[in-house]
Order: sequence, then C-alpha cells, then structure tokens
Amino acid sequence: MALATALMAGGAHAQGFDFESVTRLARDRASQPYRPVSDKLPADLAQLNYDQVRDIRWRPDRALWRADKLPYEAMFFHLGLYQKEPVLINEVTPQGVRHIPYSRADFDYGKNQLRPEAWGDLGFAGFRLHNHLNSSAYKDELVVFQGASYFRALGKGQQYGLSARGLAIDTVGGRGEEFPRFTEFWLVRPDPLSTQVTVYALLDSPRATGAYRFDIQPGAQTTTTVRSRIFVRAASGNPSIATLGVAPLTSMFFFGENQPRKEDFRPEVHDSDGLMVATGEGEWLWRPLQNPRQTLVTSFATRNPKGFGLMQRDRQWSSYEDVEARYERRPSAWVRPLHDWGAGRVELVQLNTPDETHDNVVAYWVPAQMPAPGQPLEFAYELSWQGDEQQRPPSAWATQSRRGMGYTKLSAQELRQQVQYV
Repeated sequence: MALATALMAGGAHAQGFDFESVTRLARDRASQPYRPVSDKLPADLAQLNYDQVRDIRWRPDRALWRADKLPYEAMFFHLGLYQKEPVLINEVTPQGVRHIPYSRADFDYGKNQLRPEAWGDLGFAGFRLHNHLNSSAYKDELVVFQGASYFRALGKGQQYGLSARGLAIDTVGGRGEEFPRFTEFWLVRPDPLSTQVTVYALLDSPRATGAYRFDIQPGAQTTTTVRSRIFVRAASGNPSIATLGVAPLTSMFFFGENQPRKEDFRPEVHDSDGLMVATGEGEWLWRPLQNPRQTLVTSFATRNPKGFGLMQRDRQWSSYEDVEARYERRPSAWVRPLHDWGAGRVELVQLNTPDETHDNVVAYWVPAQMPAPGQPLEFAYELSWQGDEQQRPPSAWATQSRRGMGYTKLSAQELRQQVQYV
C-alpha cells in the first residue's frame, strides 16, 4: 500500500534543507484546499487487535544512526488500529535529503502472520529518539513524536507523563476540536559530538498549516526549543477558528490532596497538579488542578507572558504510592517565550475524567488577534521538561492545596456524642 499522492507531493529532496524549506511547503499547503490522508490499512494489518499491534516492534539493531555510533538514534512506530494515518520521515544530511522508506526488515512482527512485502511504502505512525540520558551503557528514550501533533520528552530520571502538541484548534469555543497533525518529518543527522538533535516538521489540518523546528537538548532538564510558523487557511466553507492554541500542553488530573478519592488506595493520581503562569506584568499565578464534574475553562489575560506550564510540584513517593506509575517522576513542562508574544491569554481547560487513562487537562496560549489567511503567525519558545529542579516564582510558592469543610454546624445530640480530650 503506497502513501497517498498528497503526502508524497510534500517531500523535499534538495541540499540545504532548513526551516525556510518547511515554511514554503506550509505556505503552499495553506493556499490549497485541505486534502486528508487516507487511513485505510492493508486488510491483514487492519484486523489486528491492540495486543497484536503491540507485538510489532522496531528492531533496535536497525536504528537510524546506530551503525555510525552517533550520540542519537531514531526508531520508528508501526501503523495499526489507533494509528492509521501515515507520516513521511526523511533524513537530512550534508549531501541532501533522503526519504526513509518502510521496510519489513526493520520490524519484528512477533507471532503475527502478515504479508508486509505486499504493502509497499506503508509509511510510519511516528518515531522516537534515543540518547545516553541516564547511562553511558544504554541509549534511553529521549523524545517521542506520535499521533496528531503530539510529542513528549524526558529529562534524566523521569518517566513519561504529560504531552505537548504543535497546535490546538477550537479546544473550546468552536464547533468541536480540530486536531492538526504532523504529516512529514525531517531528522537532521547529528555530528559525532552533537549535544542536541534537530527535527523539522510540517503540520496540516483543515483550517491551518505550519512549519516547525525542534532543537532537543537532553539533560537533567531536557529542553525542546520550538520555532513555529503558522498559516491559517482561507475559509472555503469551513468555520473560522474560534480558539487558536499555541504551545499546547496536555495532562491528566484524576484526584489529589485537594480532591481526595476514598475508593482508591493511592493518596493522589495525576501527571500535573497545577498551572503556573508568569505574566508580562510581573505576576506569578498558581491554579491547582481539579477533576471537575463538567468542563471548566479559566483564562488569564496578559501581554508578552514570561512563561506558563503544567507543573508536577509534588514529587514525594508517599504522595502517590504507585510502584508502577511512579507519578512522582512525571515531568513538569514549562513554556518560556523567546520573544514578545503580544496580547492574549493563557487558557486552562479541565474536563471530567472517570479514570487515569484519559488526559483531561489542556493549557495553551491564545493570541488576541488572528492573522489573515496566508499571513504567517510566528512563535518561538523553549519547552523545558523539568524534574525535582523546576521553575519557581522568585519568592514563595504553594506546596499544597486542600479544600473541604472548615466548620460544620452540629446538632445538640451530635455535640453530646462528641468525645472531648483535655
């Protein structure tokens, strides 16, 4: 099964590929009607269930750049079940751009009886980058790009928790959320002494396109420096964008010290426990997260914000007592603008969730003015994946947030039954 022609047309095969190259592709896409990518899988692949798809794994010995003993390696995810829309992946070298084709030799199909040789250039569901993050003897996962425009990274000693996205459209305020997706990636081949790795991405959706550059630097606090250039498509029958979410973060809050759950043996279950905002006016705001009964939207208007993030401040094992999930190791994500963003608002959206498997918290920046179709809207920011050492206000900060009845009026009989200790 070959990739859709619409995707193939976006490929780049020229020396000197850079951010401007992706910008030209994004601008060109924005001037044309949106063409969705086919999500039809080969019949034998489409019938696999969740566990069978998980049994398809990339062969580590086939990792991109492993044979060259470079400081980073790339491995790719297979399509199937929940990941049906293919993405193109390319390698950028001093010699030019090379498309990385799908090959059955790169995957271990486990117990599945499949015929991948008949699928052609199937494409991939995404990729992950590895680096000597925690040990010189093993390259750990550093960052993952998979699904729509989602990505997430790790610092030293951390475990995956919240995610970031390239762009959010109408999470609230419109006729339903639109999920832009990265349709093509370019992985820049690192040098033997590189301390960071660069990824370019092309974003597409019915109402917007975008060019992205990610410079990923691993460490105790891994940083992802993001440069984005967004183009809004002309209406052409689609409703105008009501809420454009820049630098969106997605997390989960099931319950915590401010909203305990008696039915669970664990004291708290969440990937983040609060939203922190550093306004352009010098204020530091903290909003504890919750699992509301109905959708709750909170906005913080400011001009030229200094930063915002979904934070996991509580980093004690005793606060969670989960030997598998290890919520105390989940990173905080702090967005620091690298230029003036102008007027707008940080928006926090909290949804009800019945369990911990669903993300129910989103935070992003909403610019006050939308660009005209075809005109670029540019944002650059540093996204830090922080552990025990994380962004704090310059003076004091909240360490716990609790709520409950401070005083309950008792009847005379209840008062008589109370035991008093003197």
